[in-house]
Amino acid sequence: MPSEKEKMLAGALYDATDPELQADMERAQLLLRELNALDMADRHRHAALLSALFGRIGAGTVVKTPFRCDYGANIAFGEGGFVNYGCIFLDCARIAIGDRVQIAPAVQIYTATHPLDAATRASGLESALPVTIGDDVWIGGGAIVLPGVTIGDRAVIGAGAVVTCDVPADSLAAGNPARVLRAIAPVARATGGVA
Repeated sequence: MPSEKEKMLAGALYDATDPELQADMERAQLLLRELNALDMADRHRHAALLSALFGRIGAGTVVKTPFRCDYGANIAFGEGGFVNYGCIFLDCARIAIGDRVQIAPAVQIYTATHPLDAATRASGLESALPVTIGDDVWIGGGAIVLPGVTIGDRAVIGAGAVVTCDVPADSLAAGNPARVLRAIAPVARATGGVA
């Protein structure tokens, strides 16, 4: 029989009060307390805390504090990314973030979701769906990315957008709910190639 953690990561209904999950969350909250209280000038300790908290933190990725998440271990950052102040990532499922992703202040990424049926919801069971963000994405301030969403490479999400469904690569999406406004043409590089 699968554990509650295995159910959570598989997208099935699970009990978030499970002792293993509670211990994982407590560990993350202890790391977050230290991280959020730390002077960011202490680069070595800051880097050590990010490595301990996240499933993966790529080289050159910066995470400004304050930052909040549930478990941390379910978040994987690529290289050269930037997460600005006041972001909240609810990582009950995997949050995979590509290389060179720019995330503005107060962005929220949610994987946690709850049953629509009131009786099931009242039982305390919940579920989670992964979020995937491709390479070279820019997410504007205050945007919210909902469970199960994939944002394609080089997409731009407007400030304040509520992203309820997938956004294709090379597109600009904005609004509530977010919708694709237009394609973004790749920029020709000085070498004549395409970005």
